[in-house]
Amino acid sequence: MNRQAFAGQVAVVTGAAHGIGLAIAHRFAAEGARVVMADLHEEPIAHAASEVRAKNGSAELLVHAGDLSRETVAAELFELTAASFGPATILVNNAGGGVIKPFLEHTPETLRATIDRNLWTVIWCCRAFLPAMLEAGYGRIINMGADSVRNGLLQHAAYNGAKGGVHGLTTGLAREFATSGVTINTVAPCAVRTAALERVQEIDPPFARHVVDVIPMGRPGEVDEVAAAVLFLAGKDASFITGQVLSVNGGSTML
Repeated sequence: MNRQAFAGQVAVVTGAAHGIGLAIAHRFAAEGARVVMADLHEEPIAHAASEVRAKNGSAELLVHAGDLSRETVAAELFELTAASFGPATILVNNAGGGVIKPFLEHTPETLRATIDRNLWTVIWCCRAFLPAMLEAGYGRIINMGADSVRNGLLQHAAYNGAKGGVHGLTTGLAREFATSGVTINTVAPCAVRTAALERVQEIDPPFARHVVDVIPMGRPGEVDEVAAAVLFLAGKDASFITGQVLSVNGGSTML
């Protein structure tokens, strides 16, 4: 993939203030895309965008702050993108963040937060961005799933309920729009070396060890390894791939 593989394209990345989302934004900016970085709060996403600009001086960037689990906020993100850069050709639904705990220790509030962050954000963004992609006859939607949906990772039942919904949404949309020129796929990471994983390692070392021990390669993934999978699915070489789950998991599930 050459440095300007995404020149002329508009890539929207949600959950872009840190971790995987920030790595994805860096990669798209470096390869010529106009990038819209979205996250929940204004200060973190503005800081993240300044990092991307510092590394990619010629990058064209926009930022958006708001709760994408609300339909109106997802619509605002679409309108901002379209008005500033034109309709998005690439949508990366990376916003998420689960409340990881034993299922019966969840409260109604933590269950709703887990579903809102991980599933409703994807539903509303797909609803907002799909029509323009269909009209253009081209688009790439990459949803962030989770390998734990397949391996039943400890304390992930509620999170898996949300991410499993993302996996199911992906296959349903991919079949429904298979002849439209829009592909819809999921990237499913295992544990990834982020600030969130570092916090778990500090707070609950035995649980953190369990999360990593299920990975045959014996280590967490790196954010750039996940970003590489996203960029592949967003690119021309993936034109005949839709409705798939690409697991970036060090072998924690196979086939």
